[in-house]
Amino acid sequence: MGKRFIVACLALLALTASAYAREQEFVRPETFTLRNGLQVVVITDRRAPVVTHMVWYRVGAADEPRGHSGIAHFFEHLMFKGTRQIAPGEFSRTVARNGGEDNAFTNWDYTAYYERIARDRLDLVMRMEADRMRNLQFSDETFASERDVIVEERRQRVDNNPGSVLGERMRAMLWPHHPYGTPVVGWLHEIQSLDRETALQFYRTWYAPNNAILVVAGDVDAAELRPLAERYYGRLRPTRDLPARNWVSDPPSVGPMRVTHRDEKVRQPSFSRLYRAISYGTDTGHQAHSLDVAMEILGGSETSRLYRALVEDQRIAVSAGASASSSGLGGGSASVWATPVEGVTLEQVEVAADAVIAEFLRNGPTDAELTRAKNSLSANAIYSRDSQESLANIYGSSLAQGESIDDVVNWPANIEAVTRDDVVALSRQTLDINASVTGWLLPEEGQ
Repeated sequence: MGKRFIVACLALLALTASAYAREQEFVRPETFTLRNGLQVVVITDRRAPVVTHMVWYRVGAADEPRGHSGIAHFFEHLMFKGTRQIAPGEFSRTVARNGGEDNAFTNWDYTAYYERIARDRLDLVMRMEADRMRNLQFSDETFASERDVIVEERRQRVDNNPGSVLGERMRAMLWPHHPYGTPVVGWLHEIQSLDRETALQFYRTWYAPNNAILVVAGDVDAAELRPLAERYYGRLRPTRDLPARNWVSDPPSVGPMRVTHRDEKVRQPSFSRLYRAISYGTDTGHQAHSLDVAMEILGGSETSRLYRALVEDQRIAVSAGASASSSGLGGGSASVWATPVEGVTLEQVEVAADAVIAEFLRNGPTDAELTRAKNSLSANAIYSRDSQESLANIYGSSLAQGESIDDVVNWPANIEAVTRDDVVALSRQTLDINASVTGWLLPEEGQ
């Protein structure tokens, strides 16, 4: 096989991959809005007779009444407790009997419910999901019983997990006033005191068509979906005077904060740090794209600065990395972490990590690092868009957190447009030790 033939083949593959990438980057869903305010997004994918049906409510843990943390997550459970038409627990049983799966999840900014099911069962799940948007019912006994379930869930997932406990403490310090400092699951003492009337008021206010986004991805288009949406969701009444989501802000940081958490269950010490950061919901010119690229270079993979320096070169850590949480409606965060090898202290690891960060802030990324980071982020986005579930999640979460369809469609192009100067500027703005919380996770003393 001649060299020219090989080169020609490689060039053809590159062109094909480039064309495929462009095709995937600009997937634009159809969208329409019902008269009651429900926003509908349709992502057509004819490869299989399956659909993913999701309802995203623009309400999450950040919208809870002060002193009543955990309500948003509580409703993730209560929404399965039935209506006049559907008996408690019957929702999920019906989906399963029809060969589908369903679940729900809660964030500070949103609460989402989804079903993945055969195309010919879409009518069924739309009817049931629309029913519980406005017609949820539960008794005092059901409320009290489910509250106990949430308490136990918190004890198992948080209170018995030293890393989760430390993470909660660090967020509470980073956001002392803003609701992002309150855990999504809620504080234990506030969960235990949640009352039915406060919960019902929360539901009646926020669970409404004019506060929701319906995303359907799969074997359906807008012309086919619209009659169903009108039939089931179009009849629901909106909430009048929907509250504005105006959250309190935190005062400027005045110095670095630290917290140490010791627990007998800790077997491997670790170092971590949180910084407050820009997000796609708060930036004013693609700064969040620059932050994503910066943190990918600093710690997003085994080729990153932190991993190569601490794990491969100095061999003082078994793992090290960094990431950006840049999708918050009210702001984001950046994080850095490392786990030392046996015999190395957290102080040594922290000093080494700080040296890597300082050099990165001083000199910025190389051209190769910048290109590799942008290619990695764009490739991950393109691959994720090959899944209808991923597409529904990408569009639903982005719209619920203040972004537009154009923002999602143009994300790869905006990532590609990030420059070295953008990365340096955002890194220096974000990775300020005086606006951070550092956490050490350690075993009990003498252990």
